Amino acid sequence: MTETFTLNDGNTIPGVGFGVFLIPADGSTYAAVKEAIAAGYRHIDTAQVYLNEKEVGQAIADSGISREEIFVTTKLWLQDYAYDLAVKGLETSLAKLGLDYIDLVLLHQPYGEVHDAWRALEDFKAAGKIKSIGVSNMTPKLWQKFVPNFMTLPAVNQVELHPYSQQKELRQLLAKDNVLLEAWGPLGQGDAKLLSDPLIVSLAKKYGKDAGQIILRFENQEGIIVLPKSTKPERIKSNLDIFDFTLTDEEMEVLQNLDKGQGKHDPDAPGVGEWLLSNYDIHAFDE
Repeated sequence: MTETFTLNDGNTIPGVGFGVFLIPADGSTYAAVKEAIAAGYRHIDTAQVYLNEKEVGQAIADSGISREEIFVTTKLWLQDYAYDLAVKGLETSLAKLGLDYIDLVLLHQPYGEVHDAWRALEDFKAAGKIKSIGVSNMTPKLWQKFVPNFMTLPAVNQVELHPYSQQKELRQLLAKDNVLLEAWGPLGQGDAKLLSDPLIVSLAKKYGKDAGQIILRFENQEGIIVLPKSTKPERIKSNLDIFDFTLTDEEMEVLQNLDKGQGKHDPDAPGVGEWLLSNYDIHAFDE
């Protein structure tokens, strides 16, 4: 696989992005994004609920890299899915990021007034303020519930994905419409068992790579966009250094067989949307 993928709307997306989930907005996000851009990342993935869009935007502005070269993703929080609130939320993200347009905006969670929010994304795309639109955390069941009623097909679906949870049913469903999967938690959120899996460790020795690089390369060769996250400069660099080797067909097959078919997060579980709404208020600190 190459270092970029083409989305079903014709836009191009870098195959490796830098995620900023749980990096605080106390200067840490700014420093990490500056580090990532200096290391060669050209795809930054944030979200309204991460509360660090402003530092992401500042780091991009101060990077010395032209805006067109950097692919920026943010995500609309389900608290603001009603159409008018979604419009206001998207304008707020543009302002916080300090951008004229955002490359990709996702509906962060598939609950509540999803159709209203999607319409707002479509309108912003039509106005040129968003280049591509997509969804996140949609299982096959949730996809079938919402997407058939959308006017525009999502370009991506960002979900939990790693070798122990490979989302095979979902990938089969999305393949017919060329919808790409983005992996959050592509390293199993630092899962020690995954990173010390004997098969992965043996491949790391063979290729002179670390376990994380083997996992990310496997996912990349599977056609998945990966969003590893780290605040450690050496790890930021190594997570991007996966394009100088290629796993064989046999190695890919053995890695495919590691799939346990279950991740840590189950979007289909009852009450998830309500729990998220009651636990995450993105306006609590509004000025």
